[in-house]
Amino acid sequence: MKMKNKFLVIYNDLVEEIQRGSIHPGDTLPSEHELSSRFSTSRETIRKALNLLAQNGYIQKVRGKGSVVLDHGKFEFPVSGLTSFKELSNQLGKDFRTFVHNLTLRQADGLIGEQLNCSQDHKLWKIIRAREINGEKIILDKDYIREDMVPGLTSEIAEDSIYEYIENELGLTISFAKKEIVVEPVTEEDRNYLDLKGHEQVVVIRSHVYLADATLFQFTESRHRPDKFQFVDFARRSKS
Repeated sequence: MKMKNKFLVIYNDLVEEIQRGSIHPGDTLPSEHELSSRFSTSRETIRKALNLLAQNGYIQKVRGKGSVVLDHGKFEFPVSGLTSFKELSNQLGKDFRTFVHNLTLRQADGLIGEQLNCSQDHKLWKIIRAREINGEKIILDKDYIREDMVPGLTSEIAEDSIYEYIENELGLTISFAKKEIVVEPVTEEDRNYLDLKGHEQVVVIRSHVYLADATLFQFTESRHRPDKFQFVDFARRSKS
């Protein structure tokens, strides 16, 4: 290995330690001086390795504290956006798969009918899908969609992308959503469909989703394993 690439060797060594848990989120890396002694190289080379770690989200440089290790195992979930699972997975660059456990038509009665402001004459698609990322099932999506607005759903469409079908095949425009985020105890359904790894709570996002003409067409309950996500938003201060 050429000396000019030694910072990549150091970078990869530190990444491996972080990924296998030898260095934990919240830990502070040794100082540049200590690392240069450990790897028998210059502080400039160490600086290049640390800069690459920061660029790729493994550490954050904190003034007066040093290089703090971040939780790189969490996926950023955009709370304010309307992003499909397929789009999110493509953005993350992760291996993903969807398992369709239920796709049925039901009457718009009871609480679900109320959530979608439907009369009992309407029919709703009920779709239950487990989402797998990097070999672990960590999201359970439960969707209820008005069949009069979105006809012709199939398991193949649900496995790929319902939003892609709505926009590209049906020519509808999905516009906005109202969301609620809560933490709830796991259910028997969660235990059946998710790899919970001992977790007894999930983060639940409930969404009412509207088309461009302000028609409410979808109610979704998306249940997330809490250790795998960080929920992010962008906020702008407005002056009164």
